[in-house]
Amino acid sequence: MENLLASTVDISGLDRLLDLIKSEGYNIIGPVVEDGAVKKGTIKSINDLPQGYTDSQAPGSYTLTYDENNKELFSWAVGPTSFKDYFFPPKQVLFSGKISKDKVTLVQVDAKVSKTCFFGMRPCEVAGMSVLKNVMMGGQYQDPVAADMSQNVLVVATECGFPAETCFCSSFGSGPMASENFDLVITEITNGDNRYLIRSGSDTGYQLLEKLDLQSASPQDFSERDRIIANSTSQMTRSIDTGTVGGLLAENINSPHWAEIAKRCLSCGNCTLVCPTCFCASFEHSNGLSDDFEVTKRWDSCFDTEHSYIHGGYVRSSTSSKYRQWMTHKLSTWVDQFGEMGCVGCGRCITWCPVGIDITEEVKYIAEKSVK
Repeated sequence: MENLLASTVDISGLDRLLDLIKSEGYNIIGPVVEDGAVKKGTIKSINDLPQGYTDSQAPGSYTLTYDENNKELFSWAVGPTSFKDYFFPPKQVLFSGKISKDKVTLVQVDAKVSKTCFFGMRPCEVAGMSVLKNVMMGGQYQDPVAADMSQNVLVVATECGFPAETCFCSSFGSGPMASENFDLVITEITNGDNRYLIRSGSDTGYQLLEKLDLQSASPQDFSERDRIIANSTSQMTRSIDTGTVGGLLAENINSPHWAEIAKRCLSCGNCTLVCPTCFCASFEHSNGLSDDFEVTKRWDSCFDTEHSYIHGGYVRSSTSSKYRQWMTHKLSTWVDQFGEMGCVGCGRCITWCPVGIDITEEVKYIAEKSVK
């Protein structure tokens, strides 16, 4: 259904699209500049988008630069925040309750969410959202926030023309092009002016484009889009062999390289915080002064020693065991658990690791020194 309808617009047409989405009752969340990075925030008009900004990323390094002569809206790669927060809130009160002499009263907190448009989602983020939804909703029990958000979200993706040095989505097939799980997808085809190819990927997206009554896209527009995607793919120097990595890591659980990684790893958990698919959680019980209480779910990390505690001790107390758990889950045992990989190649874990540990390089080293 991806090419049901394809149109081209200028920057004013893109602003009309935002106005139309708002008129349909959606709150728009998308890329904004905040604290020296491209993060997620409320979008009211084109003026809120990061026009003129580019980023430079490397292992353990992120720099955002502004150029007033740069008129492009999407000339950056992903920043430190993803859309995961909206499917899996960092803090969520699940129950409130009260204890009396003869009973305990529980009230489940309403998980209803408002209609939300995720605007400017990079393809790797769309893929990450699909992976997270499978975790939260693919089993016997469905997370109520994720389920409600899935029913109320409009996805407007933006294909990537400016991958970061740390990106490796092409090896996972999750970018730089968008192929599924979106309502609309935008490709910025600027050549000295602001022009955007917009394609529908669902009936909802089709209806939105129909209402705007836009100019149909030309073969030249699609050719330019193909050139941009090919150029982005060629810029990605990092990769992981998705066909062999699962078995490779399973066969090298006892590799001495895990201890070598541990000499650099700080066990800070940054990689899990910025990851769009990590879903570790802890549950807290807090009591008030009048026999009332709350049960809260919070983000947690497999790098937190307490997270692996069971009666009698810790499953993973060493840094090497924590890193091994994280990496083998992402690239190997996640497939056993959910039928797909838990990584989408966004590169955030590389950029935002304080010491610049590179998951692609660690896989490569283990493959070279494999102890089959």
